[in-house]
Amino acid sequence: MASAVELAAATREFVERLVLPVDDAHDGDVEAAGGDKLRVRLQGEARAAGLLSPHGPVEYGGLGLGMVDRAPVLEAAGHSLFGAMAINANAPDEGNVHLLDLVASPAQRERYLAPLVAGQQRSAFAMTEPAPGAGSDPGHLTTGAVRGDGGWVISGRKHFITGADGAGFFIVMARTSGEVGSAQGATMFLVPADRPGLVVERHIHTMDRSMIGGHCEVTLADVFVPDDDVLGEVGRGFAHAQVRLGPARMTHVMRWSGAARRAHETAVRYAAERPMFGSRLCDLGMAQQQIADNEIDLAATRALLLQACAELDAGERASKATSIAKTFAAEALGRVVDRATQLCGGLGVSQDLPVARIARELRPFRIYDGPSEVHRWSIAKRAVREVVG
Repeated sequence: MASAVELAAATREFVERLVLPVDDAHDGDVEAAGGDKLRVRLQGEARAAGLLSPHGPVEYGGLGLGMVDRAPVLEAAGHSLFGAMAINANAPDEGNVHLLDLVASPAQRERYLAPLVAGQQRSAFAMTEPAPGAGSDPGHLTTGAVRGDGGWVISGRKHFITGADGAGFFIVMARTSGEVGSAQGATMFLVPADRPGLVVERHIHTMDRSMIGGHCEVTLADVFVPDDDVLGEVGRGFAHAQVRLGPARMTHVMRWSGAARRAHETAVRYAAERPMFGSRLCDLGMAQQQIADNEIDLAATRALLLQACAELDAGERASKATSIAKTFAAEALGRVVDRATQLCGGLGVSQDLPVARIARELRPFRIYDGPSEVHRWSIAKRAVREVVG
């Protein structure tokens, strides 16, 4: 099998040859570029090239890469806003593959995990709810599941559910015990998209446009789920979510590092070619500082990412390391793209260069998968416990 370095190089070549032209032609708007038809076509090309599902288990056709090894591969894919989708490592599918691989029963693996790894269907993770329901504080989960004959009946509302439109199935978090506000009593359920009572109501239009299936509002009205489709243990939903959240945050960092690096490389190339005041833009001190600061933020992001990935590969929860890496990366990569925009001047805010759309797509990362403020709160609480008990 090829090494991670070789796979990263092959992925970069694949993305530049087949994916970037589509991304550039449609300004990073995945629906305008063809939506699921585009996904199926690009994933077919990735499968033929031996690049599909680098994170997926080998038994289902994935490449079985650990967290450290998948970092350079997903960064290479992230060079295009459609790159992760093209190799079947897009959110939320990538995180759902990880969760199912560790938690699903043998029957669930065959029914849900196998087609997900193969790119035969997409999925969605349905936890977030409209206020006052679950959001940054998942303990406010209001969607409920009550016992029925041979299973559970789920009712509730979800929103900002990424990939919901066109998903083959949903992983739904619902409360099976405890009071709203309690950090206990949640359970995960596997719900096929065609189950009666599950309705994708609408797209919530956000500033980012590269996520296939959008960010949607979903209602569940007396949706029946048999016991066989309970994912993991009843009442252990929040604990099982931790299996998914840390790795998923790090793969976001990998993908967005690739996007930010493309913006940086675009700006450096522009600065090296742009004559200004008798020299080149890249020879001016203020431009050199911005270029150097970008290099520093990219290197620091990668170092924190690899530290967290090493802990995850060692079987640790890595809650502190992943929170630190996610928070730093979301802000540092934003700085990288902002400096790239400034270096490119008027072209930096135009569609003539990819920098503006990367800025548009990257900004929500400071909110998605936990706002920076919530991660800082968690990091600070952990620091106090470590020092004073």
